[in-house]
Amino acid sequence: MENKGVMIFAEVTDGKLSPITRELLGAGRKLANDLGEELSAIIAGSGVVSTAAKIAAGVTDKVYVVDDPLLKDYCTEAYAAVVEKVCQIAHPRILLMGHTTIGSDLAPRAAFRMGTAAKTDCIALDIDDMNKQLLVTKPIFGGNALAVFTMETFPQVATIRVKSMTTQAVESTGKGEIIEVALGLDPAAVKTTVLQKVVAENEGVKLEDASVIITGGRGMGGPEGFKQLEELAKLLKGAVGASRPACDNGWVKDIMQIGLTGKIVSPDVYIAVAVSGTTQHLAGCSGARNIIAINKDPDANIFTEARFGVVGDWKKVLPGFEAEVKKLMGK
Repeated sequence: MENKGVMIFAEVTDGKLSPITRELLGAGRKLANDLGEELSAIIAGSGVVSTAAKIAAGVTDKVYVVDDPLLKDYCTEAYAAVVEKVCQIAHPRILLMGHTTIGSDLAPRAAFRMGTAAKTDCIALDIDDMNKQLLVTKPIFGGNALAVFTMETFPQVATIRVKSMTTQAVESTGKGEIIEVALGLDPAAVKTTVLQKVVAENEGVKLEDASVIITGGRGMGGPEGFKQLEELAKLLKGAVGASRPACDNGWVKDIMQIGLTGKIVSPDVYIAVAVSGTTQHLAGCSGARNIIAINKDPDANIFTEARFGVVGDWKKVLPGFEAEVKKLMGK
């Protein structure tokens, strides 16, 4: 059977579509329109998917709902079986997932089960007019270059980086067709059991969701400097990040690390304070729309990526910057 259409794997949190799902809907809708084909979605869970399915049906042509007790908690084996079964029914040309904790784990496993390939952490998607194949753009060599890839097997599986796509507004119109799919999975086939969930403590805006991020590096000199960054972050309704040296030295929590071995972020504004800008760090923030660098070293690598830069001691620059922000905000 011919593979046609674009399908997304919709992540659901507390019965609602997650932010990455709205990005997937936006990216999927554009690709489907370019192909002149349908957009569909997979929504999986246990007793929590009905509301999300109705919302997704306002954007997609079809929503495949898999509701099963085995899907209460994310498990690679069970969710990979969901994706494989739905794709056997729908035969999509393209399958998109978010490059999240779930998507980056699920996409390669599901692709292997279906005998196809997967490209992860993509920041741009397009359609080849000649053969209707998906063209994906992703960073390579630690973010030092961008490369365009395609896949010759179907479905073409790709994960997209958070905040790299335009979000799609959704309404509970229920226009799309909702199709219920029975999983029929043997519980014995699920080899992993979730015993406990530990939610990481997070004050304020999460790094992944922040539109403004202020990151401190080795040049902060210690944990005291990060308290100033926190004040500025609160003012801008943003979040505070850190480079690896700052985390390794114990100045801040490891969950704040941004970089190749930390979190990948794509905020509207990324302010790098006393960050040298190693390749590994830039791999984590290169998706930012605007990078502002503050560093006393004029030859710091961060300036090669920054749209705006200030050469100077952050202890002198930051107070003046914060005062000007307060002035502009009328505070």
